Order: sequence, then C-alpha cells, then structure tokens
Amino acid sequence: MQPFETYDIQNSLVNGDQMALKVLYDRFSNKLFQLAFAIVRSKEMAEEVVEDVFIKVWKKRTQLGKIENFTFYLYVMTKNCSRDYLRKYGNKKSINLDEVALPFYRVDATPEDLMITEEAINQINKAINELPTKCRLIFKLVKEDGLKYREVAELLHLNIKTVENQVGIALKKIHSVVNKFLPRSVRTKFS
Repeated sequence: MQPFETYDIQNSLVNGDQMALKVLYDRFSNKLFQLAFAIVRSKEMAEEVVEDVFIKVWKKRTQLGKIENFTFYLYVMTKNCSRDYLRKYGNKKSINLDEVALPFYRVDATPEDLMITEEAINQINKAINELPTKCRLIFKLVKEDGLKYREVAELLHLNIKTVENQVGIALKKIHSVVNKFLPRSVRTKFS
C-alpha cells in the first residue's frame, strides 16, 4: 500500500474512508500523545485525549476539506482537548510550559548516521533531554514534528521570536556536542 500524503488522507476522510482514519491514526497518534501528555501529565488521560481527537476528526470529517493546514489543525485540536480534560478532570487551570512533562527524546541512527558512534548519539540525546522543558517541547514540535515557527508560536501562545530563540538555543547545544564527537572532516559537513 502506497503511503498517503496528509492532503490525500484529509480528502479521503471527507469522503468517509475509514482506512484513511487508520492511516492518520498510525501517522499522528504518537506525536499527538506526546503533546497531550506534556499538557495533562497523565498517560491514561493523554491516551483518552488522543482517542477523543480522532473521534472528533471522524465526526467532523465532512468539514475537513475547508482546513488548509491539517497537521496544525490536529495539534490545535489536541491542545484544546487536553485543556478541556484538565478543566474537567484536573485541578490545574493554566499550563506553565516550564513544568510540562515530556518523554525523553531519542535520536535513532540511520545507515548514514553510522559514522557517528553510539556514544555520540547518546550524548546528543542527553543534550536534548537536558534542554529546559519549554525549549525541548519547541525543538520537538519544530524539528521532529515539522511544524513551522509561526504554528508553534500560535499553538503555545508564544511570540515567534521566542520560538526562533528557543530552537537556536537547542541547536547551539546540540552543535557543541556534535563538534566534540565528530571527526574534523565530518564536522565541516554539518556546519
């Protein structure tokens, strides 16, 4: 089966294709879970949030054709659903991004990455996990999940310059670790 593009999934959902919902779930459930978990701080509640998001997507499938950025829509829906759960079941009313809990970040090696030693990969993972929580969340949303700076700023109610600065801080820290472990000839390719 050929992989769907997000646009194709969106159109298939509008037409009532249940397989498209499964593909969407497979592609986004883990990413949305991480955001939900960062907000609600409960594995069970985060799982419920993600389930509710996909139920809402299915119920609203006929309206999905109007949405320009479907990926961003999923993140906003997850954030809003997480806040609803907190209001309904939690005792926290506001979210302090410095206190959100994120799962540890893990960089997996591809064949091209085999030049980097396991120790270097562990040090990169350690550097990412030692970032301040807000910085790590922003880095994950931008670099792993592919959201634009503007989208992350809107999603987290931050100034776009704050997002740019936080990504810059993360990249500088990771770059300093990479420079320690890569041979000089390889380092120039990453600079």
